[in-house]
Amino acid sequence: MPVEVSVVIPCLNEANSLAFCVDKARAAFRASGLSGEVIVADNGSTDASTQVAEEHGARLVRVPERGYGAALQAGIAAARGPFIVMGDADDSYDFTDVPRFVERLREGYEIVMGNRFQGGIKPGAMPLLHKYFGNPGLTALLNFMFHARIGDSYCGMRGFTRDLYDRLDVRSTGMEFALEMIIKAAQIGARISEIPIILWPDKRGRPPHLRSFRDGWRSLRFMLMYAPNWLFFFPGAALLTFGLFLVLWLLPGPRGISPRVILDIHTMIFGVIFTLLGAQILSIGAFAKVFCYAERFDRRSVSLNRILRRVTLESGLLLGGILFLGGFAGCAWVAWKWAAGGFGPLHEVRQVLFWSMWLFLGLQAIFSSFFLSMLGISRGTFIGDYEKR
Repeated sequence: MPVEVSVVIPCLNEANSLAFCVDKARAAFRASGLSGEVIVADNGSTDASTQVAEEHGARLVRVPERGYGAALQAGIAAARGPFIVMGDADDSYDFTDVPRFVERLREGYEIVMGNRFQGGIKPGAMPLLHKYFGNPGLTALLNFMFHARIGDSYCGMRGFTRDLYDRLDVRSTGMEFALEMIIKAAQIGARISEIPIILWPDKRGRPPHLRSFRDGWRSLRFMLMYAPNWLFFFPGAALLTFGLFLVLWLLPGPRGISPRVILDIHTMIFGVIFTLLGAQILSIGAFAKVFCYAERFDRRSVSLNRILRRVTLESGLLLGGILFLGGFAGCAWVAWKWAAGGFGPLHEVRQVLFWSMWLFLGLQAIFSSFFLSMLGISRGTFIGDYEKR
């Protein structure tokens, strides 16, 4: 019979618990009448995991490249069913829930997440740090950045369609695999659902591979890499706006904010630095945005598509040239006044700061425009190549 659902279990030295997982999945097939298969993606186990998998009726896939994501990628690639359910090999998830995932997928949902907080977490099944801080915090951040609208982003048991997985092009070979799947699914507007499941204490008989603070930082770093707006554009725009405010506010002269606090030329220097730093961060954000777009990391391409059709190398050079020439003219005017005064003490420090800031911004815009063009932002090649994919 054709396979309807493939259960993929990544495995690394899970001989003590793997048999429970395989047996439960196969029992669920029989009880519900599902035509299914169990695939154990072994990631280089040195115990009896591979023997256990084959003895209990699973199909073994050996994965030489180490990593949670690498094992899942190989297992999913070998799966034959249009529906795929993945879960860990430590028996912390109940694989008799597989028919519930399939039922929801049959309803038209493209990815079905298990939610351990709704179903219940048994005593000792999850560290308190993960239960009350790590998982809820990272899930809230994920929802805030990507509007995923899920309650348990790191649940290791989830179901999805083969069609969705092929469209997502998930590339992470490590534990970020779980996050990348959700981020990309949210970006393309996939139909996401959740079902409550129970998390049980694992039976592997060894310490977990997870490291709380290291993996928490990896998760945060990964989300920021997929969110150039939050990582670059908002901080850069804030610095640029604040810097310009200080420069323009202090250009006429010193400002007093209280009888004892006077802001003068030193604060204006910081304003110039903030402005240039903000512009630099915005430029890097533009590079990152185009790179994410070209590498298909960012699937929400409508707004960027419109911008790329309007912004060309020539328009960037024109803007940069105007800023540069304006700054250069201002600096030349200050230099002429200084020369006319016999090259004595220079009292036009505010003017020098103001006009040199625009000169530097112009140069930055010119070279940034060239680099964006090198990344493939030209109207004829970049847009057309992407839309043909």
